[in-house]
Amino acid sequence: MNRLADATSPYLQQHADNPVDWWPWSDEAFEEARRRDVPVLLSVGYSACHWCHVMADESFADVETARLLNENFVSVKVDREERPDVDAVYMEAVQAATGHGGWPMTVFLTPEAEPFYFGTYFPPRPRHGMPSFGEVLEGVRLAWAERREEVADVAARITRDLASRALRYDGAGVPGPDETGAALLGLTRDFDAVRGGFGDAPKFPPSMVLEFLLRQHARTGSEGALQMVEATCEAMARGGLYDQLGGGFARYSVDAEWVVPHFERMLYDNALLCRVYAHLWRTSGSAFARRIALETADFLVGELGTAQGGFASALDADSDDGTGRHREGAYYVWTPAQLVEALGERDAAYAADRFRVTAEGSFEEGASVLQLPALDGENEGGGENVGPGGGADGERLESVRARLREARAARARPARDEKVVAAWNGLAIAALAETGQYFDRPDLVDAATRAAELLAAVHTVEPAPEEGRPHTRLLRTSRDGAAGPSAGVLEDYADVAEGYLTLFAVTGRTEWLTRTGALLETVLARFVGEDGTPYDTADDAERLIRRPQDPSDNAVPSGWTAAAAALLSYAAYTGSDRHRRAAERALAVVSPLAARVPRFIGWGLAAAEALLDGPREVAVVGPASDPGTELLHRTALLATAPGVVVARGEPEPGPGTPEEAGVEADAGAEVPLLGGRGLVDGRPAAYVCRGFVCSAPTTDADELAAALTPEEPSTLP
Repeated sequence: MNRLADATSPYLQQHADNPVDWWPWSDEAFEEARRRDVPVLLSVGYSACHWCHVMADESFADVETARLLNENFVSVKVDREERPDVDAVYMEAVQAATGHGGWPMTVFLTPEAEPFYFGTYFPPRPRHGMPSFGEVLEGVRLAWAERREEVADVAARITRDLASRALRYDGAGVPGPDETGAALLGLTRDFDAVRGGFGDAPKFPPSMVLEFLLRQHARTGSEGALQMVEATCEAMARGGLYDQLGGGFARYSVDAEWVVPHFERMLYDNALLCRVYAHLWRTSGSAFARRIALETADFLVGELGTAQGGFASALDADSDDGTGRHREGAYYVWTPAQLVEALGERDAAYAADRFRVTAEGSFEEGASVLQLPALDGENEGGGENVGPGGGADGERLESVRARLREARAARARPARDEKVVAAWNGLAIAALAETGQYFDRPDLVDAATRAAELLAAVHTVEPAPEEGRPHTRLLRTSRDGAAGPSAGVLEDYADVAEGYLTLFAVTGRTEWLTRTGALLETVLARFVGEDGTPYDTADDAERLIRRPQDPSDNAVPSGWTAAAAALLSYAAYTGSDRHRRAAERALAVVSPLAARVPRFIGWGLAAAEALLDGPREVAVVGPASDPGTELLHRTALLATAPGVVVARGEPEPGPGTPEEAGVEADAGAEVPLLGGRGLVDGRPAAYVCRGFVCSAPTTDADELAAALTPEEPSTLP
């Protein structure tokens, strides 16, 4: 019997036809293990995971392997994207026991969910010193049958060790210039000055670190910080990590030169990188950064947008190569012969030269991953040209790209994970709202708004005090407009809050600020311990062998650091000292990690930069129809001051507001930052503040830009 056919997770549904008698993660599965007195096999993966597909094809689809599993284990399949709490707890155990981790994750548990044997991918036959999966199953079966007391002791010891790992950073101080400076020094030491990025292969896009470096440059003027961003962004987007035909980034590069990616394409990477390139343009005016931001935004909407208005989780790495085989990268790679077939001899030679397609290939079986190195003298550093390069070569290159896109469209497309994850959609909302506003693309702002409306309608459970639910709750996933069963974790609340706050800044719709307040109230009530330390799950969530808690940023901002950033921004909008204190307590984790592991606390460092700068608060007041209001609003949104918050409101007539005094009515009772701010001499005005202490309002966009130009905080109000 297979119980996965009705799962909301596409990953679980991919295993619905296995001969393995799979269970979803549930109390019933562990009760069955107790009833049968057998161990539990926990298998964790996700739909875009290449090696998950490999192990499924080699082992879980194999009848003999399924017989061993069905007779001797209760087999539980988990989508790590749907249950990040389960994944986090047992991945910590895998890493502690083996020194590494990854997916698929394979863990053997007692019926009390205590782990005792660990691994990741196991091959069907012994390979490179690694036992076969069948040998592992037989070994665990014998240990359970013949050495049960030893197994129980190991499981109890591991569980005690995991349970004792609660983090406490309430004694650390709030990060200051010394900590962020030490982080910059550490990143400089780890920077690959030749190839961009940090460290050696494999190389992952360091989105959160790049955001910190942009803010560090903005606050301190550090040219070294900006140079690391520019070099890394250039290398990533000109290499094989970036889809040179359709836009968007792959998960990571297997080499140090950004040539060959692991081809799965994740929503979170592209949302974070879209925002980084938009912010790089905001800082430097680079037309190259502008192009990559817009192409990535179009990838998000065109390739990952769902019919309900949200964004799907991922595209698979694998697809049919035209021969009936599923191969990694088949949709994206090219041989010289394929270029000739698509373009003809003359343009194929040009394309092979421009995209580095060779007879030897840079990938498997003589195929090449497309790259787009800059030509000598090519300049994408300024101007408004969105195409790669410029002039005659730019026109020819764009024509070739379009024809190759058309030819590629005939290939079998990678499968898409239709699951909508709240946190990752929050990141996409923030990226699209800003990118649309910066580049006069209202369609992108509309896409961000539709996704936010989906999260509000489908993923949000409004409070019902009479039922004992006094707080707004988020559900982590949905599919086809139907909510999934998993409760939101801290990163969901924090990243959705980030998206809502950005959408509020861009559109001025107070609904999004109000919704942010409700989410953050739940964070403070349910996700923060008595000492102010955040946890990844709510205090009333399903109890696992430990309550997960990880402050480090990995592929996405940690819930811990994302919550700190959202709390800080919300405090700047509302003047709430309670939210600011909570942000400062959470950011204390940055202080001990900044110098030691800056690559893994990038979002926390970015939030620390905002804290050091204020963050600055800008209230723009004026009629929506007045071009002056729009100019001031856009000027404020383009400010590079770290973490600046922007509120825009209409002036409202009020009793006793003397026009002769030159200041008209209160502009926003709903938004504290707008309260008491009015027009100046009948004209739209902007107020620049810190901690609600404001400088004189200005009606001049140039004056506003100057007031928001990064300086030492002490020189501004």
